[in-house]
Amino acid sequence: MSGHSKWSTIKRQKGANDAKRGALFTKLGKEIAIAARAGGGDLDANYRLRLVVDKARAANMPADNIKRAIERATGGDKEIEYEEIVYEGYGPGGVAIIVETATDNRNRTAADVRSIFTKAGGQLAGQGSVAWQFEQRGLITVEHGGGDPDDVALAAIDAGATDVDTESDPIEITTEATELQQVQTALEAAGIKVESSELAMVASTPIEVDVDRARQNLRLIEALEDSDDVQRVTANFELPDEIMAEAAGS
Repeated sequence: MSGHSKWSTIKRQKGANDAKRGALFTKLGKEIAIAARAGGGDLDANYRLRLVVDKARAANMPADNIKRAIERATGGDKEIEYEEIVYEGYGPGGVAIIVETATDNRNRTAADVRSIFTKAGGQLAGQGSVAWQFEQRGLITVEHGGGDPDDVALAAIDAGATDVDTESDPIEITTEATELQQVQTALEAAGIKVESSELAMVASTPIEVDVDRARQNLRLIEALEDSDDVQRVTANFELPDEIMAEAAGS
């Protein structure tokens, strides 16, 4: 199982209660607003907006919420202007962490993120300190059963994908960031059902940590993700098999 699939699996295993779902909808609403304000409200013409709307639908976000977020953003509502800020830091054991945020108050967000790192035994770092250890990639997943794995791999590679992991569950396709839309469109045209499609930061060279450090870093990541201003957290450590086994048994 690839590294990204492990992270996806553990997030699914953790599940989401109603409170978490409400927080997720708030975060998705921000992401929709940012994408719509930047590129307009037409999903066919604004691929970034299409990606986040697809993600919102997959999370069962009500259609009215999605529509309202787009209309407010494209209608010039000044109350929902968010600034995207990326923070970099280190978790316990020197794990590199990228924190992507959307905020209407950068001072509040910076203080919150710094406090979370400090309480978890990590530290916030300067811009560029850890970003060099990550690359932006397109990530597409296809459920087993959404197409013959060999056909999925062939279609993806023909469309420009850089890697296909047919052994992972779901099948994981990696693309250059600029090729994500092209590959997704080609897969859909071939009748292959795409489960998810997103741009994400991926660790260039993931590091290994022991189980205790892994748990400490997972707690840090969960605390960051619980912040209303944090949209996405990415770390560069491999999840030990013991952690995966715990998640599978939870």
